Amino acid sequence: MEASAISPSAQLSFFSYKPHRTRAYLCRRPWKQRIAQPTRIQCQKMYVAGFGEASPEAKAAKNLHNFFTYVAVRIVSAQLEQSYNPEAYEELMEFLGRHSLNDGDKFCSDLMRESSRHKALALRILEVRSAYCKNDFEWDNLKRLAFKMVDECNTGLMRDYVRETSHSES
Repeated sequence: MEASAISPSAQLSFFSYKPHRTRAYLCRRPWKQRIAQPTRIQCQKMYVAGFGEASPEAKAAKNLHNFFTYVAVRIVSAQLEQSYNPEAYEELMEFLGRHSLNDGDKFCSDLMRESSRHKALALRILEVRSAYCKNDFEWDNLKRLAFKMVDECNTGLMRDYVRETSHSES
């Protein structure tokens, strides 16, 4: 009598019983089960075509990385100009005149290889870039401002379009 007192939910199974497959077999070859029954992936995100090698987030991160180099150069140059080392400030400004800051890593790499004095400047820039990114950049504020900017610009563009089309029709 006690053996028949199994709850109804314990008797239900979502998977069919296959006695010829062992647990070890399934662990070694998990793709076999997936091949047998194709599944549809449900995704809540938009597909972004044309980014190939990197996601839009990866490209944005690369741009932020270069921007952090720019910010670090501005911070270091301000420190050097104000009181720290006016000669190093002049050297950095002269180097900036000859090299682009569009690629932050290339800029720092070239600066390191210029001379031993420039190497110290490059190391300082790398240190400031890392500290600014990790400690001082306001990531939540970036997200809030990006949302706000997109919403305001979209609203403004739609408003301008409605004004243009309503004047031309009347």
